[in-house]
Amino acid sequence: MSNATPPGWYPDAATPGTDRWWDGAAWTAHTRPAAAPQAFGPPEPVATTPQDFRLPGPAAAPGNGGAPAGRGAARVVALAVAGLIVVGAAVTGAVLLGRDDDGKRPEAGPSGPVTPTTTVTDTPSPTGSPAEDDPKVLVDQLNGITLPIPDGWEKPDRTVEPVLTMRTVNSYACPGSSSDFCYHATVTSRIASATDITSAEELAKQDIATAADGGYEKNIVGNRIHGGIMSHKVLDSASVSVAGRAGYQVRWRVNTAKGPGGYVQSLVFPSPVGSESLIIVRYAFDAGPDGPPLSLMDTITKAIRPIGDSATSGGAGSSIAP
Repeated sequence: MSNATPPGWYPDAATPGTDRWWDGAAWTAHTRPAAAPQAFGPPEPVATTPQDFRLPGPAAAPGNGGAPAGRGAARVVALAVAGLIVVGAAVTGAVLLGRDDDGKRPEAGPSGPVTPTTTVTDTPSPTGSPAEDDPKVLVDQLNGITLPIPDGWEKPDRTVEPVLTMRTVNSYACPGSSSDFCYHATVTSRIASATDITSAEELAKQDIATAADGGYEKNIVGNRIHGGIMSHKVLDSASVSVAGRAGYQVRWRVNTAKGPGGYVQSLVFPSPVGSESLIIVRYAFDAGPDGPPLSLMDTITKAIRPIGDSATSGGAGSSIAP
């Protein structure tokens, strides 16, 4: 599958203004508002007109017993146009079906975004899955996992960064920027789409600096919300089992120019569904008396489950307190 379309967000032709996630093997149910046009994406279908088809001219009209030759030619042209429409429809149908000579779908991906159907075996079954409006469960349909939402936390409807997020309900003015709001703890889940790294350990060790910068260096618009990171200390770097998969986590304690600083962690493990692409779960907990206990990171990690796991049905996380 060296020519397979890489995982990524691509325009969904079935829903204008919407991007859909292609996981490298199948279209998923995960969508988002359309982003800026990308320089590349899955190839668009191109229907070609058969080159050996020619419309007959007036000279090709059959004899008509003395009737004007133009009328016979017009009938032949009309028949030829009808035939062209049929051939064009057949070519277009073949392209839209996305079949090769063996009657199979191309391994490189569909010719254009197609809404996934329930017959796709890699799509997680909804049976036993928690409802997405359950306030105690964060459902990551894209990656096929659920995360428990601790008491006093929320899953916001809108976030600045387009990733699945849960965070503490209460916010405060960032110590390094009075115009920005900070949260005492935030956890995000995302797919590792912008890297060729396939090792959970290697990716966690690389991602932790990005997690620290996003939590305590600068926000997405470039404001130094905690006055910037002055130093950090590695607290943990070890293998860990997550949702039945072998993963890896790296945890830092960061000291900032303003405020108490905090703890950041990058947790990386393979998705339990689809092509098993690597998932990155980032944690950012404020230090000091207002931040949650550091042990809550481990509690959340241990409670991550595949979608449909019986342990996540209806209210997982209800016993998790900050």
